Amino acid sequence: MLNLAATLPTIRHDWSSSEAAAIYHAPFMDLVFRAQTIHRQSFNPNQVQCNQLLNIKTGGCAEDCGYCSQSAHHDTALPASKLMDPAAVIAGAAAAKASGATRYCMGAAWRSPKDRDMGPVIEMVKGVRALGMETCMTLGMLSDDQARQLADAGLDYYNHNIDTSEAYYPSVVQTRSFGDRLDTLQRVHDAGIKVCCGGILGLGEKPTDRVEMLRTLANLPNHPESVPINMLIPIKGTPLADAAPVDPIAFVRTIALARILMPASDVRLAAGRTAMSDEMQALCFLAGANSIFIGEQLLTTPNPGETKDRQLFDRLGIEPRDDHGVPSQA
Repeated sequence: MLNLAATLPTIRHDWSSSEAAAIYHAPFMDLVFRAQTIHRQSFNPNQVQCNQLLNIKTGGCAEDCGYCSQSAHHDTALPASKLMDPAAVIAGAAAAKASGATRYCMGAAWRSPKDRDMGPVIEMVKGVRALGMETCMTLGMLSDDQARQLADAGLDYYNHNIDTSEAYYPSVVQTRSFGDRLDTLQRVHDAGIKVCCGGILGLGEKPTDRVEMLRTLANLPNHPESVPINMLIPIKGTPLADAAPVDPIAFVRTIALARILMPASDVRLAAGRTAMSDEMQALCFLAGANSIFIGEQLLTTPNPGETKDRQLFDRLGIEPRDDHGVPSQA
């Protein structure tokens, strides 16, 4: 029986470090119960939003992100490709819709798009929206004009992760600053595009860094409408190829903290689900995750695929969410 509360939870933007850390380190049962209670105030706990991700331009990126196989700085044997033809991208979106995706996410391995790239990208946005799907792009840093062009084309979401805490960020990326990330988020928001922003666990960070990453997002003037939480898939040839795996309970704690700090945001299980057991994913849903990527491939890493996800949903009594709405935020 669905048990949604009559009122939405309070949206805050003033979380202190000590307050957020105390939530993260609370007894696990108390933490998950609190997160699930808050989750039910905004969302149906038995529905999960399904997205599909396509790499529209692979490799050759000028950034040196230590986790990324697409960086030109790392020897990962991943060949660079040109930007895909818009017609092929739109055809892929149609197939994704037939598989149950309601949002189509398109990513290009760029530090930032060149002006000549904007025409094909805009054609992709318009074509996918014409299918009745939500659109999301991740293209690196944007100028004000590029953000306005994407907004005018009807782009629904723009993904630009902050990856980790501001203090730990220089240990992962040296070619741009944490402030550069925040500047792009502001440009996207000012253009009227919804923000998709989260981070990655398993970069060698401490629990404090996970807390501070989420506190940064929760204390923005507007919470990101989507918050993807990735678990690192170590890739040979990257500086983080030998990174230690993330403790599953610590990962669930991070999901729960995201739900508590940002009650009305979609919290997405993103990369790394192939390394998660069904039980771990179930705990993540219990802790407030309500969005996943479907399909067998993310940008350059594997994903569980339609059959495994359908089996998991059937076991848990979960249905794909068929609406396109995000609860309003204060």
